[in-house]
Formats: sequence, structure tokens, C-alpha cells
Amino acid sequence: MPAKTIDKVIQQLDEIIDRSYWQKSRLGYFAALYRKVTVEVKKGIKSGFFEDGERMECFDVIFANRYFDALEQYQSNGVPMRSWQLAFESSKHLWPIVLQHLLLGMNAHINLDLGIAAAKTNPKDAIFDLKEDFNKINNILASLVDEMQRKLAYIWPILKLLDHIGGRTDETLINFSMERARDQAWNLALDLAPLEQSDQITKIVSMDKDIVMLARKILNPGLIASATARIIRLGERGSIPQIIDLLR
Repeated sequence: MPAKTIDKVIQQLDEIIDRSYWQKSRLGYFAALYRKVTVEVKKGIKSGFFEDGERMECFDVIFANRYFDALEQYQSNGVPMRSWQLAFESSKHLWPIVLQHLLLGMNAHINLDLGIAAAKTNPKDAIFDLKEDFNKINNILASLVDEMQRKLAYIWPILKLLDHIGGRTDETLINFSMERARDQAWNLALDLAPLEQSDQITKIVSMDKDIVMLARKILNPGLIASATARIIRLGERGSIPQIIDLLR
């Protein structure tokens, strides 16, 4: 059943994480990260961080149900959006590093689902009323960057050295890429909001093709970067359940 409250979203994420833990599935990596984001959004709603907490909960639920629907389609041998299909299929393979699994999920969910959820929450001209709260999500994601870095450094210890050498450079790059993704998501929301449902579907399918291209670059970032990822993968420590525990 689709989630109807943010508490139900968190409950369904817990179920996905627990199932992935026992099945030793890398699908649990993104779900664990997503749960942390959702908990922070819930805190923001309760603390008055957002302009309209009730609207933000509605937005969060619509957003999360995009992910739940895609995963359900995939696991029941259906056909989700291609960007999600690629992310889910990659969970079966040995060589993508943990960061690549996380980025594949973020790519599909932020670049595609976020704009769709925004347009459904505030259709037509009302979309502009959502912009400030939409942008505040950036602050929540940015606040989780350092924590994610520490956890990835535990999985691949040499990352601590690179982090020390690079200072704040890596966090700045991560924040920039997330901001760029969210800018793209906002532009998609603006494109979708005035359209009728049939025209929205056409636009979404077209956008999905572009997002699949980004996903392929995440998996195959070039000769040197791919070789580096192989080295990182060989040095990653911890079983799949241990990594899920670490990320959640």
C-alpha cells in the first residue's frame, strides 16, 4: 500500500532495509541513506524549519512513493523507469563501490522523482509557492555529507587520508553536485506543473533517457576513475549486512 504519512514512509524504509539485510542485498544501501534523509525531513517539519510543514509531509510522501513503486515493480518482474532499473540491477553486481550504489539511487530519485513529486504536490502556478521549502532540502542533504564521508571512510579506510589531504574540497564537490541535481529537478518541476497528465508522461519518459545516461557515467566514469574504483572496491571492508548497518 502507498505510504500516506512520513511515519509510514520511515516504516516502509525500515522494512526494505531489514529485508535487504537478511537477503544480503545491496538494495539496502540506498534505502539506509534515504531513511536518514527522511528522518531529518521529519525533524524539520516538527521544528518549523519549513514554511508549510503539512505540505512538506505531503511532498515527502509523494516523493517516497515514487521510490517504493519503482522497487515494487522491479521486484515483481515489472518494468520501472529505466534509471531505477539500472540502479536496481547494479545491486546484483560485485564491482560497483558503495558510493556508486548510493549515487545511482540519488541520480534516479533526485534527478527524476523529485521534480515529479514537486509538480504533483503543487501543480500549475502553485509550483512557485513550493520553491523555498524545496530549496531547504539542500540544507538537510548538505548536513549529512560529513557523516556519509565518515561512514564511507570506515568501509574504505584510505579515504580518511584522502579526506585529510583534500580538506573541504570533496565535500564542496558533493554539495555542488547535489545542488546541481536539485536545480535540474526544480526545472523539471516547472516543466511538468502546467502540463496535463498525458503530456507529463511524455516529458518524464524523455527525461528518464537523459538520467540513464548520467547513471551510465556513474558506473563507467572513464578509464582512470574506473580503475581507481576497482582499487577502492578491492579495499572495501565489511559484509553487505555490516555496510547496511553502518549506513542506516
